[in-house]
Amino acid sequence: MTEHETAVRNVIAAAGGRLVGKTRLQKTAYILKIAGLSPDFSYTYHYYGPYSEEVATATKDAILDDLIAETESVAQWGGTFSVFTTSYNGDVDEKSREIVAVACSSDSVTLELAATAAFLKVSGVQDWWGETARRKPQKATPERMDLAKALWDRLREIGTPVPLPAL
Repeated sequence: MTEHETAVRNVIAAAGGRLVGKTRLQKTAYILKIAGLSPDFSYTYHYYGPYSEEVATATKDAILDDLIAETESVAQWGGTFSVFTTSYNGDVDEKSREIVAVACSSDSVTLELAATAAFLKVSGVQDWWGETARRKPQKATPERMDLAKALWDRLREIGTPVPLPAL
């Protein structure tokens, strides 16, 4: 078991042992990373915002090592989505649990918008919310952008080793 596999398992454990969606897993792992609560995964901008091939690989390896399980289901719209589960109920720090709980309390699009804005700010983009809206015009409705900003504010209220950036 590698440090990265452990980190992925712990994200799912912190979600109560069940986490829905690869996008949610990626964005939650990203937020934990910039909060100083997970390994230093490398991220690039991808279709749904910050994406780490290292997280994707660690997820596959964790499945192969039976640390987590993945079940694919068909969504109502015809696509598929993944449900990750783990029976691990061991030590996961409280701050990580709080971050994951808040991240999982929102819909995946809101989480995607918030994580994307954070990624853009950390990457040096000056108008991170405007750039998020420009890159995701169909998702970035005014209502969803307000929800993403409120979600980020809730995440920032959690005292983390590295304070989350103000957006």
